[in-house]
Amino acid sequence: MADARPPKPQGRVLIIAGSDSGGGAGIQADIKAVTALGGYAATAISALTAQDTQHVHEVMEVPPAMVARQIEVVRDDIGVDAYKTGMLHNAAVIEKVAEACADTPQTPRVCDPVMVAKGGARLLEKRALDALKALMVKGAALVTPNLPEASLLVGFTVESEREQWRAAEALMKAGASAALVKGGHAKGAEVVDVLLSEGGEKRFAAPRLQTRSTHGTGCTLASAAACGLAQGQELAAAVERALAYVREAMQTAPGFGKGWHPLNHACRVKA
Repeated sequence: MADARPPKPQGRVLIIAGSDSGGGAGIQADIKAVTALGGYAATAISALTAQDTQHVHEVMEVPPAMVARQIEVVRDDIGVDAYKTGMLHNAAVIEKVAEACADTPQTPRVCDPVMVAKGGARLLEKRALDALKALMVKGAALVTPNLPEASLLVGFTVESEREQWRAAEALMKAGASAALVKGGHAKGAEVVDVLLSEGGEKRFAAPRLQTRSTHGTGCTLASAAACGLAQGQELAAAVERALAYVREAMQTAPGFGKGWHPLNHACRVKA
């Protein structure tokens, strides 16, 4: 009789990000994504949010020292194969996270530069942008900005595919080993995401999905990519699987909520 037990998780991902009480983005989405892709998710929560599909109603910051302590105890006991950073609300938290991650410089870190929520709420203090660029983008194995985030990070407007490639180059010059500049905010029938790394460049294009089920896509994609790296996948393969996973999660989304609907994180894609 075949063994019906699920396989053991492979790839330990330590996610450092804020929570989403609605379950569609943030830590909750990250855990679901890593688990769905066969990894093991551990967390260091940087902020608590009262959030639904329409708005971030309130944010409660976690003290920077507590964020760092969460990282340290998980790293020293369970171990980490990849880090994923998301919402880091202020410069003090960013500095503590950078210090904690620096103890294992060989461990790849995926940086999702979360700045603004889907509903428009600002999730990064304006004065923390320089710290994000200097301490999170620099040294990242992969940084995954959308077009508005890329524009803020590189200092010029990023709207076209040409500008996406230019932004990716700028992010690598800023110290990232690779950049995935996502084109979901662009106009047109096709969504183009561009990946630039030391190993070369890759263009991902797919028909645009006409859906409101986009809440948490950025968090989910970055965590899925981090899971691939934690499992030993090459960068391009990890990104390709992550994009396929997010697309399937959007297409099979349950449609919950009155705003931007969450994804179906329980969907399956081929490894």
